[in-house]
Amino acid sequence: MSTSASPAELTDACAFWLDKFLLHLRIERGLSPHTLSNYHRQLTYIATTLSLEDWSGLTPADVKRVLSSSKREGQHARSIALRLSALRTFCRYLIDQEQLFSNPVEGIQAPKQGRPLPRQLSVEDMQHLLNKDEDALLAIRDKAMFELLYGCGIRLSELTGLNLMDCQADGTLRVRGKGSKERVLPMGKMARQAMSQWLAVRPQFCQPDEKAVFVSQQKRRISNRQVANRLEVAAIEQGLGRKVSPHKLRHSFATHVLESSGDLRAVQELLGHANLSTTQVYTHLDFQHLAKVYDAAHPKARKKT
Repeated sequence: MSTSASPAELTDACAFWLDKFLLHLRIERGLSPHTLSNYHRQLTYIATTLSLEDWSGLTPADVKRVLSSSKREGQHARSIALRLSALRTFCRYLIDQEQLFSNPVEGIQAPKQGRPLPRQLSVEDMQHLLNKDEDALLAIRDKAMFELLYGCGIRLSELTGLNLMDCQADGTLRVRGKGSKERVLPMGKMARQAMSQWLAVRPQFCQPDEKAVFVSQQKRRISNRQVANRLEVAAIEQGLGRKVSPHKLRHSFATHVLESSGDLRAVQELLGHANLSTTQVYTHLDFQHLAKVYDAAHPKARKKT
């Protein structure tokens, strides 16, 4: 390791391999621009913090220095773990490219972190949010978007990325998830009705050759930020008394389906999770729900008055 590089910039050698890695992630793995930006930010931080001249000089001691530096800066355990994960993946790539002969991250543990449980809305809150019927064009569009987010449990980026050809005649929806993986989802009765109403008025919003299902008043594909803003406004107007995000609708979908069916594998498939361990967080939420029912109903659990 050299100390000649400025801590504010990457050397040409470090930048060269970082750019090749990001290109690999984009082309070979189909990662989103947001994910690529996170990788770039984390790896740039590491290289500049260590004043690396070249990635081939990275050592386990350097990795531990990065962890210590992150802790001193007040980074949360989860943020540090993500930084370490990005570096581990990058080092594996460098080994494949024969730029490293061993992975300096292997054997180094990330700081322990509590696994936060996703927050969801109750069934009653969801009904209150979605039962708003208006004839205004924007309200028709918004209801269709919210019904899909909750009724199908899709990600925000999957919603905004929908094209007309993804809406199948048999009432199913084709979505492209992380890594460009496709899955086909059933649309419930309410989602199908909301989509039918929106598609009937959609031509008033866009040009005839527009492919996007959901468009803005500017007559182009609606953005993630616009959807999030519309949902936040709708939650306020419906008096929910809390901030509601598109991801919270996805969490609500998963929790409610699991509570009703108990089928974790089905929830995994519907959410598009590659690993079952990612979906298992919802079993904790389901247990919390059962515990509340038990406390309220079981004679041995009720407090004596």
